[in-house]
Amino acid sequence: MWKTRLVALVLLLAGTGIGWYVFNSEVTGSRTFRLGLDLSGGTQLVYKSDLSDVPPGDERDAMASLRDTIERRVNLFGVAEPIVQTEQGGTLAGETQQRLIVELPGVTDTEKAIAMIGQTPSLEFRLLNSTTTVPNEGTPLTVVRDMFEAAAISGKHIEKAQLQFGAGNSTISNEAAVVLNFNAEGKEIFANLTRDNVGRPFGIFLDDVLISIPVIREAIPDGTAVISGNFTPDAARELVRNLNFGALPVPIELISTQTVSGTLGAEAVNDGLFAALAGIVIVALFMTIWYRLPGFLATLALLMYAIITLALFKLIPVTLTAAGIAAFILSVGMAVDANVLIFARMREEMDKGKTVDVAIKEGFDRAWLSIRDSNISSMITAIILFWFGTSIIKGFALVFGLGVLVSMLTAITVSRTFLMALGLKGQGGVGRFLFGSGVKI
Repeated sequence: MWKTRLVALVLLLAGTGIGWYVFNSEVTGSRTFRLGLDLSGGTQLVYKSDLSDVPPGDERDAMASLRDTIERRVNLFGVAEPIVQTEQGGTLAGETQQRLIVELPGVTDTEKAIAMIGQTPSLEFRLLNSTTTVPNEGTPLTVVRDMFEAAAISGKHIEKAQLQFGAGNSTISNEAAVVLNFNAEGKEIFANLTRDNVGRPFGIFLDDVLISIPVIREAIPDGTAVISGNFTPDAARELVRNLNFGALPVPIELISTQTVSGTLGAEAVNDGLFAALAGIVIVALFMTIWYRLPGFLATLALLMYAIITLALFKLIPVTLTAAGIAAFILSVGMAVDANVLIFARMREEMDKGKTVDVAIKEGFDRAWLSIRDSNISSMITAIILFWFGTSIIKGFALVFGLGVLVSMLTAITVSRTFLMALGLKGQGGVGRFLFGSGVKI
């Protein structure tokens, strides 16, 4: 018995320590909760991606590369906890739309947010069609694009860009040029492209505008290309900086913006916290009044559940949104549901004349299968929502699934440990009253 009571004491001390960590880290700001856009305020930008030139089957990789590129660019501006994610939108004209969603907490100036993303250059190398001639300066842009083949090299293949003067075949020693170093994949593609197309012109497109039409003189196996032309030093320097920030692998178009003020975000946080605390207090009162001593111990287990879950939110970390807070409140109900099943089974065993300690053991054993099946079905639902849902649904599913998992562990281990630590064994009136429920004695 003393071992069980020691374990119960350790659990109480551990819960107290975790609770202090959650409180202290929030007060001192050492590890605060990561709040989503709807709670912290900020700007959401939604872009539509143009995947028309991406080979079939490579759409997922292209969107992942686009997400990583934009994320690197946003991080350069020091925005706190930016969220950059891709999402498959609806179907328009038989084509599934791919969207890029950028959330910038704390940035409530829409124009500033758009400027932070910027028009990152989309760089493409395209071979001139063998049946056409080199376009002149008066050729319309739409016609020029059709005169070249699909992009063989794009921004995703660039590893580094450098500024040089008098590079390549330039005869002007102070002419600015941009030297591109390709990654392993780009190096191989560029080597094959130059080897198999000696003598053919190819176009270098920057933001869909033709900026240069060099002719391939020989194979270039070292993965280096030089862009020279009418660059001023400042323009070349800006291009190098933007390319190093991340050239977009696919073009994007801004289709919507949404701004949430910091005041609305603070109100949402306060309302969510009030709802969560009110829910926990009401549930705790009901459990204590209706289930008496087991209900009181279940309340302690419920508090430990809440503390552990909040600590996990900080450590993972989980981005909390209004939907996430709703999921947390819902998971509180799941945690109580497990205890209700256990206490109902305990009451049934006591009605059969069994002692308190036996009723506790058999009550947990009988309730375990129902608790297990219920929580597994909830976890399956959470996984499906996370796998197929949008960004808001994924946040809800993650918090809900995490809450269900923790609640199952606290209901089975913490509640049981606390009950067994009491050491009650008899069938006396006091024991039966403390372990009764409702109006039953």
